[in-house]
Amino acid sequence: MSRPVAPKAPPMYLDLIIAGFGGQGILLMGNLLACAAMEAGLHATFIPVYGAEMRGGTANCTVVLSNAEIGSPLIRRPHSLIIMNRPSYEKFVPLIQPGGVCVVNTNLVETPPPPPAGTRIVGVQANALAEQAGNGRLANMVALGAYIAATGVVPLALVARTLPQVLSAHYQHLLETNTTALNLGYAAGVKALEATTAQAHA
Repeated sequence: MSRPVAPKAPPMYLDLIIAGFGGQGILLMGNLLACAAMEAGLHATFIPVYGAEMRGGTANCTVVLSNAEIGSPLIRRPHSLIIMNRPSYEKFVPLIQPGGVCVVNTNLVETPPPPPAGTRIVGVQANALAEQAGNGRLANMVALGAYIAATGVVPLALVARTLPQVLSAHYQHLLETNTTALNLGYAAGVKALEATTAQAHA
């Protein structure tokens, strides 16, 4: 008698470009998300962008997550974005795929141009919430928390548990503050999504 074959998990694929100024912790966000995804059993790639763009004040990285092997880590039309400043909004938002998710730091991106039709904008005051968490430099963790709320790609608790792996020894004393910033961002992301849903049904 043959054993029943377990059903295959449905395909899952999500790619992301994270962009902002150098010094905003852009690469840390990407590295943390990729490591948390691997802890969750997903395949992940993380590619930081160095060179002229960073010297010009802009930093970005790409992350690809999937439950199958990843054919290419390159992203031309992202499914999702985390945008930390206005120059990055103007550069990357026009490239997002229809129906994509875009987390925007509204403290540094005020009255932006309209995104492509169908884009789900999740606006969070990342800088202000980082100050509320106890460290104004943790706007990156706020934005990442909002992204987890918007996509559900990995559990927020798993991201928090992965933090010690990616924070340098110099910043280990800020683990609790980083976790607070993640939680505040997650709550703000949920609130922003609820507001967007209410507007869509108004």
